[in-house]
Amino acid sequence: MIKPELLAPAGDLEKLKIAVMYGADAVYFGGESFSLRAGAGNFTLEEMKEGIAFAHEHNVKCHMTLNIFAHNEDIGPFTEYLKSVKDIGIDAFIAADPGVISMIQEIIPDAEIHLSTQANMTNYRTAKFWYDQGIRRLVLARELTLDEIKEVRNNIPKDMEVETFVHGAMCISYSGRCLLSNFMIERDANRGMCAHPCRWKYALVEQKRPGEYFPVEEDDRGTYIMNSKDLCMLRHIPELIDASISSFKIEGRMKSVFYVASVVSAYRKAIDAYCSDPASYEFNPKWFEDMCKASHREFTTGFYFHKPDNLDQNYRTSEYTRDYSFVGMVKSYDSETGYAIVEQRNKMVIGDKIEIFGPGIDSFEQDLREMYDEEGNPIESAPYPQQILKIKVDKPVKPFFMFRKRKETK
Repeated sequence: MIKPELLAPAGDLEKLKIAVMYGADAVYFGGESFSLRAGAGNFTLEEMKEGIAFAHEHNVKCHMTLNIFAHNEDIGPFTEYLKSVKDIGIDAFIAADPGVISMIQEIIPDAEIHLSTQANMTNYRTAKFWYDQGIRRLVLARELTLDEIKEVRNNIPKDMEVETFVHGAMCISYSGRCLLSNFMIERDANRGMCAHPCRWKYALVEQKRPGEYFPVEEDDRGTYIMNSKDLCMLRHIPELIDASISSFKIEGRMKSVFYVASVVSAYRKAIDAYCSDPASYEFNPKWFEDMCKASHREFTTGFYFHKPDNLDQNYRTSEYTRDYSFVGMVKSYDSETGYAIVEQRNKMVIGDKIEIFGPGIDSFEQDLREMYDEEGNPIESAPYPQQILKIKVDKPVKPFFMFRKRKETK
């Protein structure tokens, strides 16, 4: 058994550091151009250098997304952009466009290139074609079943790796190659500007009855095109590892640091537990419970075990479940006094019951009893964004530990 890589999203420099600290083996990110997440924070060249250095210090690899489908006007700027990132230590490039791949190979001859899911890789003959082009890792299409993934794995060269998505949003278009955004509001999803129209609310309007809206409802035959539940394979780590999948990919470059920490932590614990003792492995429900304290939608296993049907869609709402707030991040801790320096992320008040969690530990609860501002004055409330606080904690903590609290029900 080969332990799989846990690959986490890094929408900006802070998220990269969180992913690294919470257990990712590799991170993927985009620069300011030529990535399919224009709405993410993305990285300047200097931020990339800092992030790569931080990741490499912790033996974590860095994959850069260059997975747009280029137009003629992109060729010149893309060539110059490749030259600017050539020598900064990127471990692999993720691409789908054959022209983009050829330019990477010309400008960075020793580059490791991973075939993006945007390339719709669904069979082993296509895999062999890409192997002959120098590709050594495939990010398989989300539309493959686990049996099909095994068949691909068994019919490709041993030195070709397979990467699959295990968690996150499921595009309703074939492997994410969406035309809705481009058609409806002229934001090209295949050039990084997707507006996620598949998450909008829709109704039917009859041509001769303007202003009369009829809800799109479900019957026993379908109409479930839009609004898939999110993918979650946390309960199926043994099956994924037994299928010899090389890398487990978490979607979410546009998600929060709280999401990245919660999801990466859960998958890290599950993978480690199974790989350390497969024979006696048992799924721990607390991994899932803690993961769901970050913003999330309902979950599905996607195409892994069956063709998605009405049970894999959400007809009631496209909203996220947000039962907990991320309220603070630890910057430092004084073991002699038991006080932590915490950066506020959402409002906290004395008397709040907070949960503290961090890499590799079980979360613990405590009441918020003491809180001071930067000048050392005791305060009852911390309402200001990124306010620096001194807080008494019941157990030792470390930088990057997080505070969360349950939201009050109205």
